[in-house]
Amino acid sequence: MSGSPPVPDQAALVVSIHDVSPLTRERTDAMLADLGLATSLLVVPDHHRKAPIAGDAGFGEWLRARAADGHEIVQHGYFHVREPRRGEGPLDRAITGTYTAGEGEFYDLPYEDARGLLARGRAALVACGVEARGFIAPAWLLGREAARAVADEGFLYTTRLGGIERIATPAAAWRSQSLVWSVRAAWRRIVSQAWNASLFVRLRSNRVVRIGLHPPDWDHPAIRAQALKLTSKALAARRAITYEGFVESAVS
Repeated sequence: MSGSPPVPDQAALVVSIHDVSPLTRERTDAMLADLGLATSLLVVPDHHRKAPIAGDAGFGEWLRARAADGHEIVQHGYFHVREPRRGEGPLDRAITGTYTAGEGEFYDLPYEDARGLLARGRAALVACGVEARGFIAPAWLLGREAARAVADEGFLYTTRLGGIERIATPAAAWRSQSLVWSVRAAWRRIVSQAWNASLFVRLRSNRVVRIGLHPPDWDHPAIRAQALKLTSKALAARRAITYEGFVESAVS
């Protein structure tokens, strides 16, 4: 495009699949087959308290196979659900209810509670035979105390909606808003497609472009088609890499 900023050298694309669990394994397989590239798989240790991974031998085998294929395993919350709190203000209710549909688990967790869930999640992944160096909070909502717990647990990095943060020394951060679709209603799907088309153009000069996918996205042909189209366009000028790979290579 005439007048467009150039794509930077060593430009990267990170495609992540959120909410990976025994509940979403089949749809995740379909997404991986369509994408055909290395992704960061955000694994929920006990998805909505219905699917603990620690005792699921089949899921553990599947995770190990995906890691062997080059996909990164990322710890993604613990239950991926946040119960309403008594005395919440309207802003908190809007963020944790309307915006995230009650899934902002690490939005306002006290330090000790967050630290406990982080440790339990790590143990569950180890029981499956894999290890996560990154932690990403559900809906990217990571409160101050929870963020401190993530750092103290020794994770390499985390991400927010607006960027990537390397926690380990040397600390670093990269601004890049993730493309993400909301599919809970028809109007949300329409707005998401228009927003992501515009955001993709605006991120052209970024060192890293992020595409964040959720299994329900693949239930909607127009969303699936746009996600694959934008992924293909990004790959014309960028290399696909996992979050861990990017965070390590970007500071080397």
